Amino acid sequence: MAVPAPPVRQPAVREARLDNGLKILVQEVHTAPLVSVWCWYRVGSGDERPGHTGVSHWVEHMNFKGTAHIPRDEMKGIVERFGGSWNGYTWIDQTTYLETAGKDALDTLLFIEAERMSEGLYDPDECESERTVIISELQGGENDPDQLLDTEVTATAFRAHPYRHPTIGWIEDLRSMTRDDLYGYYRRHYVPNNATLVVVGDVETEDVLRRADAHFGRTQPGSPPARRRAAEPNQIGERRVVIEREGTTAYLKCAWHAPAATDPDFFPMLVLDAALTGAKGTNIWSSFRGAPPQRKARLYTSLVERGLASAVSGSLVATAEPFLFSVSLTAMEGVSLPSLESAALEAIERVREQGLTDEEVARAKRQLKARLVFETDGVTNIAHQLGYFDTIVGNGFVHTLRPEVDGVTTAQVNDVARRRLAREKRTIGWFQPAESRA
Repeated sequence: MAVPAPPVRQPAVREARLDNGLKILVQEVHTAPLVSVWCWYRVGSGDERPGHTGVSHWVEHMNFKGTAHIPRDEMKGIVERFGGSWNGYTWIDQTTYLETAGKDALDTLLFIEAERMSEGLYDPDECESERTVIISELQGGENDPDQLLDTEVTATAFRAHPYRHPTIGWIEDLRSMTRDDLYGYYRRHYVPNNATLVVVGDVETEDVLRRADAHFGRTQPGSPPARRRAAEPNQIGERRVVIEREGTTAYLKCAWHAPAATDPDFFPMLVLDAALTGAKGTNIWSSFRGAPPQRKARLYTSLVERGLASAVSGSLVATAEPFLFSVSLTAMEGVSLPSLESAALEAIERVREQGLTDEEVARAKRQLKARLVFETDGVTNIAHQLGYFDTIVGNGFVHTLRPEVDGVTTAQVNDVARRRLAREKRTIGWFQPAESRA
């Protein structure tokens, strides 16, 4: 009889902190001569105030525009000379920058991130040029009906919490912000005691810590603003938003307030989403780029196979504070939005009242655990997950994902569906092509 192979043991993550407060996470992975370096800042669009929405994203753009010791035109070339890749992104709880390259590039990659932390230039002409780029990006997004609907539904679902603002910002704020607004925000938030440096790859931990201290140790700590976000009042009734614009396809979005990553409801709701729309995982860097397994997902069989929708997707992501769980549907040609909404909400109510079966929950858990494995398939994804969860929860949480999913019961999933998907807690959005108005 064959003996099952023992489970692969993940290398331990070493946590250290420099005297200036910079947190460092190192994980040795010696499967290939690569290293991935990510520098994470605990600031995102959820930390912005009215009048300055979009500033986190704009600052991220400016931090690719050169530093005191790296000319603007050389920033990307430095990494590419090592055959590597680079990028960055801003979201509601964090801003991050990354490079993945051959392990011999480690010292250079640390140098780039140390420069980015404290030596940004913010040339006034560059700031003005980037204003044009970002406004064009925003207007391009508004031409995407699904993206536009998502922005409007989110803003309608929240009344007070700053998660209501789009990461790219509102256009009037982008038009009015100044170079001093950007640079002041950079200097307040881009300090070592508001950051986590993550290094994963074919490295020696002690060597990484020595090099990190050499590059970052002289950077002075700051006093980043305390994270104070307005509490969202309890929703007491259904909300609706209808957008009528030129277009050829109708879209429906249903959103409910979702638990934060540390809430006991989070993992049962993650399994619920997997059962309803297909398992996506938790890696917002890579897991949402491919189609989830949907052939037996409840809303796929109820709406797509019946010819009412051409596509269905769900979204539940781990966040520091409660965000949204949403279901997005693309109406099949000839199917009206009232008909699609009626069928979608009927399917949701059936789950609330009758629950999912043990078989559905078991399948969702299997698929979800498989996705959790796939989303850490290389040094870049491992480093992302370590840093992402550190910024919203703290080091160590990422290693609880699979055990937590494994422990979810059918009763927990059905309880979350009953409580969380109630009518009075939902926001409904329509994108109605103007040409199809009666």
